Amino acid sequence: MSSSMKTWGQVLLLYATGLGAAGQFAKLSSGFAGLESFYGEAAGQLGFAVSLISFLGVALGLVAGMIVARIGFRRVLVAGLVLGAVLSAFQATLPAMPLLMLSRLVEGAAHLAIVVAAPTLIAEITGDRERPVAMSLWSTFFGTGFALFAYFVTPLAEVHGPALALWLHAGVMAVLAAVVPFVLPPARTHSEEPLGVREIAARHVAVYRSPFIAAPALGWLCYTLTFVSVLTLLPRLARDAGWLATALPLVGIVMSLTLVAALLRRVPAVPVVIAGFALAALGVAAIALAPASPLPWIALFAVLSLVQAGSFAAIPQLNRDLSARALSNGAVAQMGNLGNLAGTPVLLGVLALGGLPGALTFLGACYAGGVALHLWLARRRRLS
Repeated sequence: MSSSMKTWGQVLLLYATGLGAAGQFAKLSSGFAGLESFYGEAAGQLGFAVSLISFLGVALGLVAGMIVARIGFRRVLVAGLVLGAVLSAFQATLPAMPLLMLSRLVEGAAHLAIVVAAPTLIAEITGDRERPVAMSLWSTFFGTGFALFAYFVTPLAEVHGPALALWLHAGVMAVLAAVVPFVLPPARTHSEEPLGVREIAARHVAVYRSPFIAAPALGWLCYTLTFVSVLTLLPRLARDAGWLATALPLVGIVMSLTLVAALLRRVPAVPVVIAGFALAALGVAAIALAPASPLPWIALFAVLSLVQAGSFAAIPQLNRDLSARALSNGAVAQMGNLGNLAGTPVLLGVLALGGLPGALTFLGACYAGGVALHLWLARRRRLS
């Protein structure tokens, strides 16, 4: 087997772990109707159970980066996969709602382990030529994972019950945990930094003051404030929301894997991200001019793929040190979870107060903010 084939085999395995991480959200969505029926009066808490993983991501995203850098990428990845498999198997027994909620909170640790360790490893094992394409591929893991669950698992869950989706996820995570140690490079320790409360607080300050480590994460916050919230509230924002809700994520995935991946092999990632935010702001203006047309919405998600893929490609370009890359991935996880948590309630409130014009203003402000943040951080990097 050639070196290139071996590398891409490892990249695809790491991408599969990302699909498993996406499945930690998608597995409850796939059997949501059945879970509502099973839990009866307690079913009102299921929506919170879906998003509970994100709370731990906000609190401990950067801590996960510190842990990964300290004890080794492969070791943390395997631990996350094993924990994810065990928790999915436990959830498949359909425990009492308080126990289900507790398991989802703990599952946030497994999710963080995967989404911090896997992209850091991808950046480590790929060369400069392959890395932009590999990071573009990684950037699609969440949307692809949801699409796969929706297409393959949801019909099975509707026929055989919601526990099936959970058992299937447990099995996939267990298989990945068994394969990873035999395929990926040996784990290495990159940092001896202590993990006390004072050190963690100091590291948060240092990371978010760094124009290199923090740049992908701060831009990612502007992106995630809008992505999930728009898809969630699409029926209130656009006509033909039914087919658009399926089409829009697919547009982003296809663009990331084709045109954006090719662009990132020729253009540095940060200018690609800035262009994506600027074009997205123009896309919002086009929606305001033609609110009844689906085309501006499709164009918006197409150009947001520049932000999606470019943000992950920027992490290894801005940070040569592996520990810094782990911290940057941890910060991206932290800001991404914050954006996912805050975006929907904020956009919902803006819609209630200002209708569609207010919502479009909010979206435009997020994208303009992404441009401003990246330009400011680029200036700081030039002066450092």
